[in-house]
Amino acid sequence: MKFILEKSKYLALIGVFSLLVAAVAAFAGGLLQSVKTIMLVFTSMGIDSAVTVEFIKTVDSFLIATAVLIFAVSLYELFVDKLDLPEWMLAHNLYELKTKLSSMIVLVMGVKFLEKLISFKNAVELLQISAAIALMSAVLIAFGYFGKKD
Repeated sequence: MKFILEKSKYLALIGVFSLLVAAVAAFAGGLLQSVKTIMLVFTSMGIDSAVTVEFIKTVDSFLIATAVLIFAVSLYELFVDKLDLPEWMLAHNLYELKTKLSSMIVLVMGVKFLEKLISFKNAVELLQISAAIALMSAVLIAFGYFGKKD
């Protein structure tokens, strides 16, 4: 029984592998978004207001891809084996992993807000979205600040 429990840590590899595949797909999506943005810059000579939104979407794509990669690497580090990677890519406990994920969520929400801000049509809708993002960001930041730091 002890042997089975000790080897069960390798079940985390299912999540690690799945997240790595998702990260590759997200980076590929970011690459496609980059190509789309570059083509828009050249076709509109950079004066179209949609260029700014496309740049923000490109950054957002790569932010999400990076977050998924960090999550995969950290999951491996936490459950399977140590890795020789930069500190910023790793989480050494579940709290750190949740905190990194929370930080990425706040960043992505900020980027989504900028997208809405640049192309907003309805002021009331923009106010509702900004209030929701501010509330969610405050909760996630408070979690990171006041949460358990074992």
